[in-house]
Amino acid sequence: MPALPAPRAGIALGCGNFGGVGSAPELFGQGIPHDEAFAIMDRAWEVGIAWFDTGDAYGGGASERWIGEWCAARGVHPRLTTKVFHSTTGTPGDVGLAPERVRRQIRASLERLGAERVDFYLAHEPDPDVPLEETVACFEGLRSEGLIGAWGLSNFGLDAIRAAAPALVQNSFSLLDRADERDVLPYCRANGIPYVPFGPLAGGWLAGKYRRGEPFPAGSRMTQRPGPYERYADDRVFDALEALAAEAAARGVSTAALAFAWVLHRCDGAVCGPSRAEHLDPVLEALEIELTPEDVDRIGGLFDG
Repeated sequence: MPALPAPRAGIALGCGNFGGVGSAPELFGQGIPHDEAFAIMDRAWEVGIAWFDTGDAYGGGASERWIGEWCAARGVHPRLTTKVFHSTTGTPGDVGLAPERVRRQIRASLERLGAERVDFYLAHEPDPDVPLEETVACFEGLRSEGLIGAWGLSNFGLDAIRAAAPALVQNSFSLLDRADERDVLPYCRANGIPYVPFGPLAGGWLAGKYRRGEPFPAGSRMTQRPGPYERYADDRVFDALEALAAEAAARGVSTAALAFAWVLHRCDGAVCGPSRAEHLDPVLEALEIELTPEDVDRIGGLFDG
């Protein structure tokens, strides 16, 4: 298993909105534009974030392609994670984890990235039509061939993680999305499986972007792809967010940094997904925040209601 990169070990730059908004075909060509994506990668590299996280279908392949262009232009080689499941073209039915498709997709990913191998290759979500053991056998083949350093699972539950024994788990986890703390997170910790979640700021909800009684900002997740976050538009959530903001103010830190730090104190790292280069500031701030176990429990308790 490749080690997590230093000096910002465990922090990965999420490139899911480069040239689109995740893997949604209807949003290919939107999201973060090319020049801003380059500015974000420049800033990440400058501050020591040397692990870039993408997926073959992000932006219809634009995310991988831009990372490859940036690496070639800058002459550097970050650690790379990419993922497989979704269609890069939006073609109906062109999805899944069938071994022959996985092999086709990894070669296309490597070509876009301009790389001979990726460090982590993740199944992006379960495929009900393909037994997981067939996909794992394919991944192991790719590893033995040197095309990937290790493989992992994203958006999978405990049963699959227990059966497959991945080298990395990447699920959603934040103060607002804590389902994995019941079983997946303890299992990973007990079995030495790195758990590096995406969504530590819950699509901007934990960054103070959305306020009670106010319209959602133009260009935000809630105006582009609100589905995963609509459940947070609730008075109880706003109560918790206001309490978190008060806690952050008392510490002299930003709300986003405190929320990110809470995740870092629970997990082995996190994937940050800035939409502008300056949005990396709270990530760097979070690395300096010290929380006791009692702090972690108390801050988590703000969202228990």
